[in-house]
Amino acid sequence: MSDTVQQRDRTDPASVEMRERAKTEGIATIWDRYAALGSQCRVGELGICCTICHLGPCNLGLPGSKRPQIGVCGANIDTVAARRLARDMAAGSAAHSDHGRSVAQLLLMTARGQAPGYSIKGEGKLRALAVELGVALVGRSAAEIAEEVAQVCLAQFGQQDGELAFVHRAPAKQQEIWRKLGVVPRGVDREIVDVMHRTNMGVDTDYQSLIMGGIRSALADGWGGSMVATDLQDVLFGTPTPVRAQVNLGVLRADQVNVLVHGHEPMLAEAIVDAAADPALLERAKELGASGINVAGICCTANEVLMRRGVPIAGNFLQQELAMITGAVDAFLVDVQCIMPGLVEAASCFHSEIIATSEKARIPGTRHMPFHEDRAAASAREIVGRAVENFARRDRSRVVIPDHKMDVVAGFTTESITYMLGGTFRGGWRPLNDAIISGRIRGVVGVVGCDSPKHIQDQCHLDLVTELLRHDVLVVQTGCSAIACGKVGLLQPEAAFKYAGKGLQEICETVGIPPALHAGSCVDNSRILTACIEMVKEGGIGRDFSELPVAAAAPGWWSEKAITIGFYAVASGILTVLGSSLNILGSDAVTRFVTGEIEGVTGGRFAFESDPVKGARLIVAHLNKKREALKLRPMMYEVVPVGA
Repeated sequence: MSDTVQQRDRTDPASVEMRERAKTEGIATIWDRYAALGSQCRVGELGICCTICHLGPCNLGLPGSKRPQIGVCGANIDTVAARRLARDMAAGSAAHSDHGRSVAQLLLMTARGQAPGYSIKGEGKLRALAVELGVALVGRSAAEIAEEVAQVCLAQFGQQDGELAFVHRAPAKQQEIWRKLGVVPRGVDREIVDVMHRTNMGVDTDYQSLIMGGIRSALADGWGGSMVATDLQDVLFGTPTPVRAQVNLGVLRADQVNVLVHGHEPMLAEAIVDAAADPALLERAKELGASGINVAGICCTANEVLMRRGVPIAGNFLQQELAMITGAVDAFLVDVQCIMPGLVEAASCFHSEIIATSEKARIPGTRHMPFHEDRAAASAREIVGRAVENFARRDRSRVVIPDHKMDVVAGFTTESITYMLGGTFRGGWRPLNDAIISGRIRGVVGVVGCDSPKHIQDQCHLDLVTELLRHDVLVVQTGCSAIACGKVGLLQPEAAFKYAGKGLQEICETVGIPPALHAGSCVDNSRILTACIEMVKEGGIGRDFSELPVAAAAPGWWSEKAITIGFYAVASGILTVLGSSLNILGSDAVTRFVTGEIEGVTGGRFAFESDPVKGARLIVAHLNKKREALKLRPMMYEVVPVGA
């Protein structure tokens, strides 16, 4: 094993083993492609390359350089950086919100009996949503209620005027701030189109106006499209409750047919889990020498079926090729987002078949089997059947599955936390608020986002989270960040006694929760927003998010979706710490605005810090400042020194 790989991946031995195997087999992975590029474009990194129109591209120069600081059309560095940033926000909002649209469409078809195999499993959530959205309940069946709820949610996308329904969930003070700023989203699609229009050459050139336009589209995601996705998935598939499962490449089975589901939309993956239990398919698998059919996940589709069905997770974003390189994957099902085109090369070295299921995602080298709501069950059985037949083609001498997996407890939602804090009849957030007021818990931080080859694999998440836990900070996680922490045991209740401060230990032991709570996939960051809503409602620690002792962090982010998430957090009044800067540093004005001046506008701001421990300490200082402003009690226990 090379020293380089050992050093870079000391946190995940399963990935180390598969990367070494990839080298031996001559299979390129994301790390090889990243290294082959050498130094990446500095001009693009600074946000001073404009490709908006074809008068350019205009690569602008920084002050003091010989290159001009103004493009062909006259746009300056501030305009160029802000236009690109706003478009990133719109793109991220489009991706997450289109997910929400797909779920709403499925609910509508299910309610009308047009989607065989699907049913309404979360009737309690459906009725609560109906009341919130003004949908009548009396004398109506669940299907009738669901049909109207779906129609109301679908209307949120095309709505031209007014305000998105879920904006009214936000604290009244925050809503008033948004109205004064003119950033309350009218309709999801309208705000995305608005950004694309205003960033066109010859339209908006004021950097603050451009950023606020982007923020409006980001809010349309966080308080619109993503909330629709999360809530309606709960209606269709059931609201998650804490569940035990396992994570890492070791969940693959050498003796079973392995079907991997990867992407972000769980609609077909839910049907795949059901199909894997089909007696006829199980019998056929046994005829071919398999002891069963094993479904596991990658990325956010994995998080969705983990927290509802207990399906194990094989890995996060950086592990998708490594899972293929085990030689044990018989079918690799992909839907949308975070799917590496390089996955095809890895699959070509084995018997594995990649099946692309979205009309939006045609990937050369894969079998395209688009998902249709009206035949999902049949499609799922066909896909699992292909995997079963493919098992017979597996070269068992080439199967190498790392013997590394970890137990996790996942599936924490606003509803399940409410129940765990107070039970059936006294459910509420008072125990959490009291723990913050009394100084047992310093605050709550959402640590979310991606993993990137620019960082030591998983390490930025682990270093930041463990430092927060040491300072009695309760952590809530989603996406690949949650998977990273799950692989080392941070998502187990027992982790509190190894990593957390004494105050947080006491809370975890009393309630029976891990110190880092798995809250789902990337769209489920909306659950973190609703948790903050409940904290404000309970009272005693602030009237809106900007007063709460809370923060957010994305130490390994790389996606446009992460930029959108970051901005709807900042626009909601939350300090958000990123492990690498946005591509804006070429503009002092834009950088100054998003890392400082915007706090006086929305109550939140960004901070960029590449050292995750320093990032955690920056957050701790922020939480302390919020506690002092609220005149809360001093922390009950001293912070235990590292290594004590």
